[in-house]
Amino acid sequence: MSVILASKSAARRAVLDGAAVVYEAVIAGVDEDAVKVEMLANGAGPRDVAEALAERKALVVSLARPGLVIGADQTLDLDGKLYDKAPDLHSAGTRLKVLRGKTHRLHSAVVVARDGVPIWREVVTATLTMRDFSDAFLETYLATEGEAALGSVGCYRLEGPGAQLFSRIEGDYFAILGLPLMGLLDLLRQHGEIPA
Repeated sequence: MSVILASKSAARRAVLDGAAVVYEAVIAGVDEDAVKVEMLANGAGPRDVAEALAERKALVVSLARPGLVIGADQTLDLDGKLYDKAPDLHSAGTRLKVLRGKTHRLHSAVVVARDGVPIWREVVTATLTMRDFSDAFLETYLATEGEAALGSVGCYRLEGPGAQLFSRIEGDYFAILGLPLMGLLDLLRQHGEIPA
């Protein structure tokens, strides 16, 4: 058996690397925007979108490759509205001003599939409150982070300078990074992919 991560996310790869999980990363090629548009039009919420995208990624790759395929996705939920990754630094600044002084949720979903069938899933939600930072701080933050700010839906890396944006964080650290890990490690142990 083998483990495949159906993701191009550097943060998710870093989580698995840090946990010493041996895996292969494969890009799923799912049209995420189309899935989001369709689901939101049908009344789905941000949590449901994260789970559906994680499942879609896992299924697409598991139909083509043997082994345990990990699909993951994360959505940012501010008052029930889903936010996507910012396309550029100007948009990131605008996004952070919207989030400033408010509490948002990150829904991180992970689905594991084998032979085109989901065999395990988990959605973990973290609640994060941004402090009411100054415009000067925001300008410095974006200059420091640069393009790295565009790698997450919230325009921050909690494992980097983004930690300074927050006044309160509740929830699983790995879920905030985009890959809930504890349950996934249990599953990999059950299937003999990592030592018990």
